[in-house]
Amino acid sequence: MEKERPYWNMEMEPILNTPQMREIQLAKLKKLLQRLYDNAPFYTRQFDELGLKPEKINSFEDFARAVPLFDKERLRAMVVEFGGDILKVIDQIIPVSVDDLNIMATTTGTTGVPTPYPMTRHDMEDVWGEAMVRGAWRAGVRSHDRVLFCFALSMVIAGIPTMMGMHKLGAMAIPVGAEAGTDRILLMQTLFRGTVYSGTPSLAEYLIEKCREQGRDPKDLGFRMLMCGGEPGAGIPEVRERLESAYGCRVFDAGAGFGFSCDHEEYQGMHWTADDLAYYELVDPETKEPIPLEDGAEGEAIFTVMEGEGMAWLRTSLGDVHQVFVSPCPCGRTGFRYKVVGRTDDMLKVKGVIVYPSMVEGVVSSFVPRVTGQFRIVLTERPPRVVPPLKVKIERGEDFPVEKLPELEAEMKEAFHVKAKFTPEIVWAEPGELERSTYKGQVFERLYET
Repeated sequence: MEKERPYWNMEMEPILNTPQMREIQLAKLKKLLQRLYDNAPFYTRQFDELGLKPEKINSFEDFARAVPLFDKERLRAMVVEFGGDILKVIDQIIPVSVDDLNIMATTTGTTGVPTPYPMTRHDMEDVWGEAMVRGAWRAGVRSHDRVLFCFALSMVIAGIPTMMGMHKLGAMAIPVGAEAGTDRILLMQTLFRGTVYSGTPSLAEYLIEKCREQGRDPKDLGFRMLMCGGEPGAGIPEVRERLESAYGCRVFDAGAGFGFSCDHEEYQGMHWTADDLAYYELVDPETKEPIPLEDGAEGEAIFTVMEGEGMAWLRTSLGDVHQVFVSPCPCGRTGFRYKVVGRTDDMLKVKGVIVYPSMVEGVVSSFVPRVTGQFRIVLTERPPRVVPPLKVKIERGEDFPVEKLPELEAEMKEAFHVKAKFTPEIVWAEPGELERSTYKGQVFERLYET
């Protein structure tokens, strides 16, 4: 293969987000509806109850109007309906037998029942893996690279499924996993000299601390790029700048769908690389009404995986709120772009102002090194409504004097007011007081009864 061609898939990627691609998508949507009607009992019943005939869907408007959304609440209800047997639930909603699946992955399940990602070999290699390879290729990953996989390898889709799906890129996989802990991760990197880090941005930040504790410079680890995902962070300018400065390399953002950021100097969001594999929609998070895809549009992201077997999602929400951009990217690469605003599960309302943890992280990160960057949003009652002021616990920087905290607090409150439109109550914590995680970074401290 030509190492310097612009795209991994030169047949499909050049026509992403074009009228030609829309024709391909509509034909694939109709085939998916028929496959689900013929082979997935849940959809057979649902379509019959709705009087929905797959052959009558002749436009994207028909599709959005006729096909209901499938979200976590619906999944939870089905798990209860089938007595907690999630395998029976999966057998109802996919067009192949559970016995045909090759791997089962899930989300982390931090907000309840983990969302399953049932996969056949086709799903792993030609759907999920194909989308990941497209993004990695755009970032510059090649067969001579060595990828240190630091996502949790236990169950989560960013772990083993991504590692296995990316094997066709030809790069060496070093599967250390977040479960191994930071000492093991640093040892494996020292021994095998990975050129690419693949893991959460919060773990990448934690590794900076661990390196410095050991008297090491993170730049000496030898990464030439960080591929981050699983949580906001790589898309937050202040976090991104801190990671790039510490490691001396480029940071790429991936996830919340089939997206991957480009190498433009200024973060442009993640390019949706998989129009031919999955159809993307936006809906209003509260009314669930469709929102047109246009520059600056914001809403809940809805996915339909048209080529899936086990991953045959139909208008499925994973709870992410995106802002989209459809105008050409300055980088010149194809695909509309999206930025992760937050998660519907994590949304807070403070005096009518919508607040997401990523907004808090952006403000806190802008004050490093006067603060460590670690914080917790303290909730004393069940969200989303918060009686003001919202409490934010923040670690002071290791070398920042305690006597200057009142001055810093006033400055930070002003920054919150300007950038996030609310003024918090700041509770100070000592450096290292807040627990670090090799998985996703913790953002909430919940003091109410769950």
